[in-house]
Amino acid sequence: MAGKRVAICAVAQHRNVSDLWYKRIQGMLLDCLEEIQAQTGVTFDEDTGINTIVSCSDDVFDARTISDAGVGDALGAQYKCEEKMAQEGLNSLGYAMSVILSGHDDLVLVLGHCKESQPESRNICTHLGFDPFYGRPVGLDYLNVSALQARAYMERAQVTEEHLARVVVRSRHWAGKNPYANAREMVEVGQVMASPRLCDPIRTLHAYPVSDGAVAMLLSSEARAGEFTDRPVWIAGFANCMDSYFLGDRDLTSNFSLKNAARWAYEEAGIKDPTEEIHLVELMDAYAYQQPMWMEGLGFCRDGAGARFLDEDGPDRFHVNRSGGMLAGNPLMIAGLYRAAEAVMQLRGEAGERQVPGARKALAHSTTGPAGQFHSVLILET
Repeated sequence: MAGKRVAICAVAQHRNVSDLWYKRIQGMLLDCLEEIQAQTGVTFDEDTGINTIVSCSDDVFDARTISDAGVGDALGAQYKCEEKMAQEGLNSLGYAMSVILSGHDDLVLVLGHCKESQPESRNICTHLGFDPFYGRPVGLDYLNVSALQARAYMERAQVTEEHLARVVVRSRHWAGKNPYANAREMVEVGQVMASPRLCDPIRTLHAYPVSDGAVAMLLSSEARAGEFTDRPVWIAGFANCMDSYFLGDRDLTSNFSLKNAARWAYEEAGIKDPTEEIHLVELMDAYAYQQPMWMEGLGFCRDGAGARFLDEDGPDRFHVNRSGGMLAGNPLMIAGLYRAAEAVMQLRGEAGERQVPGARKALAHSTTGPAGQFHSVLILET
């Protein structure tokens, strides 16, 4: 990064719940903003305070148009520069990083929110991500397209229903130690395997619960990080990649965009072997089959070896999703921000019962679009 570094100085998370009926998005954002200010003492002073705000939201999930229009005061943006990311939230950190590295600003506040409980169905929302001529008329949405991918991947990697059930059981184990997680109830393998089908082969307990949440982070240049924290976490690498828009043009089991994003992020961070150099992985696994599949794409096991990865305790060996992951419940639009927030807490030694001992380098991952069309990879270090 040409001799420059970007620091994450503070993070704040709203606890995920399935229906935060008593609080509007403005209140959720304000809670996070006030926590950031309490941690750092940062202000909106014209000369030394926050002047650039990056927000992450989505018009459809927020059940309104121009979804950031009603939250400017809660963000502190009424007299400042607010720039909106209408993409998965992890990309807002990549954008904030570029603002700082370019010299445009030396302090950026990132705030993301999503209330999946507001629309009638999140499947109706994700249905709109498909083209209106070929995709929507046949009823495609993220769930049924993920089911197509799940079936193809399970056959290719010899992943069974029992494998997926063990992924869910482990996720709930760690979620029970995470006060920000939504689904914290313990489940057993038999429970998961007997849960109703959502869309074959995906079962109810294979899927993340409807969730509401908000996340905030304060990023600064290396020169100013000491003003806000004595434990900065540095962005060592960031990259993303998008696969083809039309589903029929893609090989759903290739991990094409994830492999590219991972390779570029590793190169930027100077990582030669992620299995040796990464101490924990926070993965965006909306469905259970995605955990081994995305770990293949990130280079933690060879292609088609997902079943073996699970059988050989890969998730525990590489400290995957000590937060419980997305399976424990994060909103679709900002699950990547929750991944990064957990990684920061781990690297600062603030993760409590789920702490990875001696963690110094972490990977946060996110994906959006149907069946992992678009992936982002963030490398953090102390």
